[in-house]
Amino acid sequence: MVTLNDYLIVSGLLFTIGFAGVMLRRNLIIIYMALELMLNAANLSLVGFSRFNTQNNLPDFNAQVFVFFTITVAAAEVAVGLAIIVALYRARQTTHVEDLTSLKF
Repeated sequence: MVTLNDYLIVSGLLFTIGFAGVMLRRNLIIIYMALELMLNAANLSLVGFSRFNTQNNLPDFNAQVFVFFTITVAAAEVAVGLAIIVALYRARQTTHVEDLTSLKF
């Protein structure tokens, strides 16, 4: 039987891997994928809490509906984020963060 602790352990591991990817990598696409991994870890913990939060022996689906909307917003974010990354690559011919200085004053 899968418990809430199992969900939270997997979610914590995914969030830790994503955080390490954001902090240690210098490629913009890898950083973007690590951010999405962190978002999915938060969604997994929300689903875990929703599954084990019962009222009158019925699960509470409010968090799962919230996860559905965050996945929808993340899909739009992916489209916009990848468009920005492609535009930066076309302008600078690189996706390494230290080479991108167009946002500095």
